[in-house]
Amino acid sequence: MNCLFCKIIDGSIPSTKVYSDEQCYAFADIAPQAPVHVLVVPRKHIASLLEITGEDPALVGHLHWVAAEIAREKGLTRGYRTVINTGEDGGQTVDHLHVHLLGGRSMAWPPG
Repeated sequence: MNCLFCKIIDGSIPSTKVYSDEQCYAFADIAPQAPVHVLVVPRKHIASLLEITGEDPALVGHLHWVAAEIAREKGLTRGYRTVINTGEDGGQTVDHLHVHLLGGRSMAWPPG
C-alpha cells in the first residue's frame, strides 16, 4: 500500500507520536494550523468517511474519544476544534480517514 498515513503508522515514515493504541495512532501535524494540531488516524486503512461500513461506528467514536483525551492532556480547557475532511471538495488531501484536533487559539467561524 502506498498510503502516507499507513507508512507513518508502521514507522517507515517518522512522526512525532502523541498517542498510540491498538485501534489508532495520533501524531503532530507537520504543517500545523494552530498551536496544537494533532492528527488521529485509525490503524485500519479507511479512505474517508465515505468508505466507513457498519463495522466502523465504534472505531470512528474511538477516534473522537482519543481527540478529547489529547485535548485534556494538552490543557485545551478554553475549547478546541475537531475536523474530518471528506473527499476533494471537503479538503481531504490524504486518502486515509483522520481527525484533526486543533486548539490553543481562538477559532473563527465559518471555517474555510
